[in-house]
Amino acid sequence: VSGLTFEVERLHHGTPSGIDNTAVSFARPVYFIRLPEQNKIETFRAAAPFELLIGDTGIASPTRLAVADVRRHWEADREGFEALFASCGRIANAARQAILAGDVAALGPLMRENHALLQTMTVSSLELDRLVEAALRAGALGAKLSGGGRGGNMIALVTPASREAVRAALLAAGAVRVISTIVGQED
Repeated sequence: VSGLTFEVERLHHGTPSGIDNTAVSFARPVYFIRLPEQNKIETFRAAAPFELLIGDTGIASPTRLAVADVRRHWEADREGFEALFASCGRIANAARQAILAGDVAALGPLMRENHALLQTMTVSSLELDRLVEAALRAGALGAKLSGGGRGGNMIALVTPASREAVRAALLAAGAVRVISTIVGQED
């Protein structure tokens, strides 16, 4: 299923990373590293379950456009953007370690830091930023854009106590829909 989904993604996006088809096919957290020859993609198990609310901006934004803009910015400021990429890599590794250790509380600050880096890379949008800020003000432990940015979805890390307040805040801030998923409830 993953291979077939990847081929469909290639038709739609041109050069998919492989992360979407892997996440959907295996329904687990995915650790992704872009490498020159072939991307490294690993699924792993969460040591403790955690809940994410997914807020949809309702705005379609082709990933390839955001990727092209980031590439253009990188070409203009390679040193600066390499530092941003390195920071994102450090955050991804720290998040993976937190998930493996069941340290859900450590994920919130990492999500906020990653979102700020993605804003600097021009991948976010006013709509995504509005949803991220609304989620944080309503009690989410962390929030960030998800996917290619410039529209689409954001995710918010919630607790059972904050779930409904964050859901209401996302809808009030313009989310066209909010869905919930629990990560780490594998059979």
